[in-house]
Amino acid sequence: MKKAGTALDDMKIHVRIKISALWASVMFCYIYGDYFGLYVPGALQRMLEGKMGPFGPTTQGILLGTSLMMAIPSVMIFLSLALKPNLNRWVNIIFGVIYTVIILITMWDWAFFIFLGIIEVVLTALIVWYAWSWPRREAA
Repeated sequence: MKKAGTALDDMKIHVRIKISALWASVMFCYIYGDYFGLYVPGALQRMLEGKMGPFGPTTQGILLGTSLMMAIPSVMIFLSLALKPNLNRWVNIIFGVIYTVIILITMWDWAFFIFLGIIEVVLTALIVWYAWSWPRREAA
């Protein structure tokens, strides 16, 4: 007698959780890219000299601007779970598009930056797609 097969449980994951997980994944790629970037020859020396890549001399304004740029995706991990659906959808579409463009502009250097950049573009494009195609329900 054959034993009846069992199927693996597969629950539907809400779009909020998918988008939040995508932002977390993007942040991991950013962090690893920045960390590995420290190993690029001359990178640490430029840091010690107070230079920040194409921005030139490191200033409080440059560091604040860079911090703001990196804080948004970090906060989007939480906001994707907490904002009301309509606002959530549009904030994710807007920031997903903005960060896709930022990645496309900044990823062209070393092979590992290009590799991580491709992953980041796919992830941010998925954020936009999931937000754009957010499931609708009929109004009560």
